Order: sequence, then structure tokens, then C-alpha cells
Amino acid sequence: MSNSFEFRALERFTAGTVGPAGQRVFYLQAHADGRVVSLRLEKSQVSALGEYLGRLLADLPTPPRDEVPTELELAEPVLAEWTVGELGVVWDDDADRFILRATEVETADEDGTPLPGTGDGVAVFLLTRPQVEAFVVRAASLVSSGRPACPLCGRPIDPEGHVCVKTNGHRAH
Repeated sequence: MSNSFEFRALERFTAGTVGPAGQRVFYLQAHADGRVVSLRLEKSQVSALGEYLGRLLADLPTPPRDEVPTELELAEPVLAEWTVGELGVVWDDDADRFILRATEVETADEDGTPLPGTGDGVAVFLLTRPQVEAFVVRAASLVSSGRPACPLCGRPIDPEGHVCVKTNGHRAH
């Protein structure tokens, strides 16, 4: 059975990567009560989460600068509890907190049969406005620091170039 987590008072919440550009693995990481939980997710999920949280923050009072966390590197070793399938966010005005809910992706074997114990993990994180502001900046930085995008098709360009669909399969650099 997969692990589920609920953290109401996070000491730290961040995103980060492991590996070189083009092979990076993205993680969410939460620190609370002496425990570190890392969840694996896709670059597009980090990007979408950061952008969405940024839009939500825009409608709220700006947190004091001295409350915005600056220590945002992943704690080593990074060991994913599971891989995120879906993310959901709500704002709790009474608690002055964002509630982030991540659910585990269900893994299947080569026949498409769900593997036992996958898909049932849930992680709930209550985040302060300063934590979310730091996450938004961190997410944007992580996403933009990857491989450059091809100006024609928008797909990432590896150091050796890539086959661009807009140039009828010719290698673009």
C-alpha cells in the first residue's frame, strides 16, 4: 500500500531537479516534523502548478519579504515516495493557507493491469503565502533553466540539436 501524507505546518516546501538538462527528474519536497517527503512529477506539472499558484497569489496581499523562504534546494538524498498523477489547489481564506493535494499515479504492467498498491497515495500540504511565493519563483526558475526551446516547433533542443517537425524532419540546431 502506498504512503499518504498530510502536513499542516511545513518547515519547507520546494521543487527541484536531479540530473542533467534533458534528463532531469522533477520533485516536490516537503519538510515537516523532522521528516522529508519527496514526490516525483513532470516538468509540465511543476510549470502548471507554479503558474496557477502565481495567479492565485496575485489576488492576495503580498507577504512580508522577511517571511519568504530562501532555502529552496532539495535535501539529499532525494528518494521519491511515489509519482504524482494529479494536483489540486484550493485557498482557505479562514486559515490563510493554500491546500495542495497531490494524488499518486496508478502504475500498470505491460498488459495494462494496475499494479497493486499504486494509485492510492495522497499527499496534502497546507502552505503559507510566503511558502507559495517562494515556490512560484523557484518553479519558474527550474522550468526556464532546462534545454532551450526550438523557435520553430517549441520542442526542447538537445546539445546535438533535434529533428524539427517544422523543417520536414531536418536536424535543427
